[in-house]
Amino acid sequence: MAEAATQKDRRGALVRAAYNQIAEHGFEGLRTREVAGEAGVNIATLHYYFPTKEKLIEGVVEHAMERFRTTLAPHGSPSDQLRNHLRSVKRLVQEEPQLGVVMGELALRSARDPGIARIMRETNEGWHRTVRSLLRRAVKEGNLRPEMDSDEVAAMVVATLRNLTLPVASTETVCCAVHGSGSGSGPGSRGISQLSKRRRARSNRRTAPR
Repeated sequence: MAEAATQKDRRGALVRAAYNQIAEHGFEGLRTREVAGEAGVNIATLHYYFPTKEKLIEGVVEHAMERFRTTLAPHGSPSDQLRNHLRSVKRLVQEEPQLGVVMGELALRSARDPGIARIMRETNEGWHRTVRSLLRRAVKEGNLRPEMDSDEVAAMVVATLRNLTLPVASTETVCCAVHGSGSGSGPGSRGISQLSKRRRARSNRRTAPR
């Protein structure tokens, strides 16, 4: 029992150290030896818990999503739960700005890293299922119109939630980063700002008089 608790503590310490490294130095600055050092273990121990960097990133994303799951209150009507979830996510990111930095870095990296793209896709799909369930229940209880019970509405809500985790970006820019139609480097906010500037430039060219 004590050994299981120790393993859980070590794993958690490594995940938090990797999370902190990404928040401070960006994805490109993530170094497994520094993660191990911050967690107080050697590199062999890190590889025991996380054989690959991708597995470590999975742990980081799960850690971030655990923070977001704390904003899902189990009480109230489904529509109230959804409304409170949106408000609570916004408040959480304001109180813990590292969440936005880490999720932004991973969203940008996913544009050119298939492994991280898979992790982010699976994370978004899980978020989509949660929102879809709340919409379905809210419609069933008569709190929302029937047309709100759809994958399209759920996708828009999830896009809004993702946007809240990346406060410098528009929803369109976040979708662009997550699905790989843009690229960036360095801290998440800088990369996303570059994406936004490019989109604004293209928009200005389209609307400029010929």
